[in-house]
Amino acid sequence: MKRLFNGSNVAKLVLITAMLFFTIFQSDGQQSKPAGSGYVPVNGIKVYYEVYGEGKPIVLLHGAFYTIEMNWGQLIPELSKTRKVIAIELQGHGHTPFSDRKLDFATLASDVEGVMNYLKVDSADVAGYSMGGSVAYQLAIQSPKRVRKLVIISSTYKSTGWRPEVTNAFKTFKPEFFTNSPLNAAYDAVAPDKTKWPIFLEQMLAFVATPFDMGDGNIAKITSPVLIISGDNDGLDKIELMKTYQLLGGAISADMGPMPKSHLAIVPSQGHVSLMMQTKTILGYLDDFLK
Repeated sequence: MKRLFNGSNVAKLVLITAMLFFTIFQSDGQQSKPAGSGYVPVNGIKVYYEVYGEGKPIVLLHGAFYTIEMNWGQLIPELSKTRKVIAIELQGHGHTPFSDRKLDFATLASDVEGVMNYLKVDSADVAGYSMGGSVAYQLAIQSPKRVRKLVIISSTYKSTGWRPEVTNAFKTFKPEFFTNSPLNAAYDAVAPDKTKWPIFLEQMLAFVATPFDMGDGNIAKITSPVLIISGDNDGLDKIELMKTYQLLGGAISADMGPMPKSHLAIVPSQGHVSLMMQTKTILGYLDDFLK
């Protein structure tokens, strides 16, 4: 019997679903103007950032192919009421120019630290979604003193943290899947050189298809409290997710000992993309955890 859902079809289905949510998300998004923005020269590239509000700093790191507005547009207006929000666009994304510098999580985390240095932020809470969550894990590993509390949204520190169908889909993504997509439109709206879109796609597709593992031992050494937020059907392997939570000191019987400093939230009936649209739910978890 012919398979109806091969790797290529699954990849297309993932992108079509994501694009539908992006369209809805953008139409509902609240526009906020940053109090400050600019570029930071770091590690041979220029990294774009935006700053909103005042208070204790929180750094926001977006997912793959996203911009600040696409990922955080609904959360920033609420977070900035009480916090200094620093949103960063990673290499080649949004306003940050394309670079042929090799993409890896250690370098991206070093870029984030460079922005913090430039803004004179010694330490901050850090929240990352999807690829941004992996960068946030790496930042906590290599620069633990810079991270007060860590929020990981629908992300993992190793490629085997995703379900097999997700990692297989990554391998079959093709540039033409993105043609005339909301992701393409978001890039064109802010990128300093729109002609870089094709080579940016090639670079990113190779990056997301490359296996990675930051190490169980390194995760176990993270001293910052960690909040993990995951959709119940967001593509993360929930067995591996529970192992991650155990490495962070969770998954115990709190009736027989102190409550762990790290928290795990599983949001029902949510996929990887739709999870980021649950603004009130995510804000509620952030508020409780970051106090």
